[in-house]
Amino acid sequence: MFGVDLIDAAFMPAALVALLAGVVSFLSPCVLPIVPPYLAYMTGVGVNGLKAGERSAVPAALMFVLGLSTVFLIMGFAASTFGRIFLDYQTWLARIAGVAVIVMGLHFLHVFRIPIMDREARLETGDQGGSAVGAYVLGLAFAFGWTPCIGPLLGTILSLAATDANATRGTALLAVYALGLGIPFLLSAIFINRAIGLMNRIKPHMKMIERVMGVLLIAVGLMLVSGRMADLSYWMLETFPGLATLG
Repeated sequence: MFGVDLIDAAFMPAALVALLAGVVSFLSPCVLPIVPPYLAYMTGVGVNGLKAGERSAVPAALMFVLGLSTVFLIMGFAASTFGRIFLDYQTWLARIAGVAVIVMGLHFLHVFRIPIMDREARLETGDQGGSAVGAYVLGLAFAFGWTPCIGPLLGTILSLAATDANATRGTALLAVYALGLGIPFLLSAIFINRAIGLMNRIKPHMKMIERVMGVLLIAVGLMLVSGRMADLSYWMLETFPGLATLG
């Protein structure tokens, strides 16, 4: 369809994990609480101004998502290119990536904590509030500055990209992750009043969300270590035959 085998049985389970990881990244304790202040800053009005509809936050949110997506796409291309260089060692690369993903899952389950994953390296963007360029720059800064915070999830997707020798699919995998993180951000900008209320209701359940994602990461890691990702692909094809027509 696209001139390359972008969408195939092997890509679909990895893409599903990437999408879920993006959504959970948005729901993480270091991202969800800063969404309303970020939207207010990018539009040049306060949170109360957003609630009152003084200015739409959608254009700024779109530029912000484009900014963070730019960084994630570059990361995906770099990771998959790295994997292609070590094509002869793909099996071992997948096993190493699997172990790393399991460690990140245990971090989410609070079996132990990785200190660098619990803090963010925030970057200053200057007085850029209220402009499209400022929102884009803030998106770039967010992707770089919050990488330690969302590291367990982002690292998992980068590991999956590295185990795929196809640079196009690896980049697409990070694009799916960016969608999972960016779409909730855009929806929050569109439905700001409802979003703030929903965020307040979600906050008490963040620990449970982390634990669920931890279990998912460990499952993905075990499949990478054992080479069973292909089995999941075959199961998806048998369960959803329409997937065979994609790509």
